[in-house]
Amino acid sequence: MAMHAEQRSRRAALLATAALCLAVLAGVALLTHARIQHGARAAELAQLAGVLPPRYYDNDPLGDRIQLRDSEALGSTEALPVLRARRQGQPSALVVDAVAEAGYGGPIRLRIGIDRDGRLIGVRVIEHSETRGWGDAYAAEDWLRQLQGRSLGNPAMRAWAPRRDGGDFDQIASATVTPRAILARVRRVLAAYAQQGDAWFAADAQP
Repeated sequence: MAMHAEQRSRRAALLATAALCLAVLAGVALLTHARIQHGARAAELAQLAGVLPPRYYDNDPLGDRIQLRDSEALGSTEALPVLRARRQGQPSALVVDAVAEAGYGGPIRLRIGIDRDGRLIGVRVIEHSETRGWGDAYAAEDWLRQLQGRSLGNPAMRAWAPRRDGGDFDQIASATVTPRAILARVRRVLAAYAQQGDAWFAADAQP
C-alpha cells in the first residue's frame, strides 16, 4: 500500500512538473509573439513616416483602414489599402497605395500621403522593377520630395508632367517614361480624393 501511495505521489509530482513546464513554455511563446507583433507594428509605422509623420495622428492608422477597389483611380484591379489618420477623432490625413502601371520597367507601386486639405504629404515607391541606375532613380526620395505640398490644382493639370513635356517637375537626364507614369498616377489619386475623400474617411474600417 505504501509503495502504491508513493508511486501515485511521484506521478502526481511529475504531472504537476509537466503542467508547470507547459505553462512556462506557453507564457514564453505568448510573450515572444507579442514582442514580434509589437516590433512589426513599429517597423510599419516607421516606414509610414515619410508619407505620414506622427504629428498627423493620435489613432492607429494601421488598424483604421479600408480596402479600396478603384482601377481608374488606383491603377489596379485588386483592392488596395487606404490608411486613415485622425487627431482627436477628426480626419487629418490618408495614406493611399496605388500603381503607376506604365513605368519604363513595368508597374510601380506607390504609397501616397494626402492631408485633409488635399495636399501631398509625401510619396514613396514601395515596389518597382525599373532599371538600376536609370529608371530606378525616380524611386529615390530626392526626386519624390518635389511632390510635397502639391495638390490637385498646384500645379495646373497641364503642368503635372516632366519639364521636357512642358510640365513643372524636374526629370533625371532624358528618362521621362517613369516620371510621366508616377505623376499621372499621383494626380489621379488626388482627383479621386477630391471627389471621394469624405466617403473614404466615413467608411467602416476593414482588416
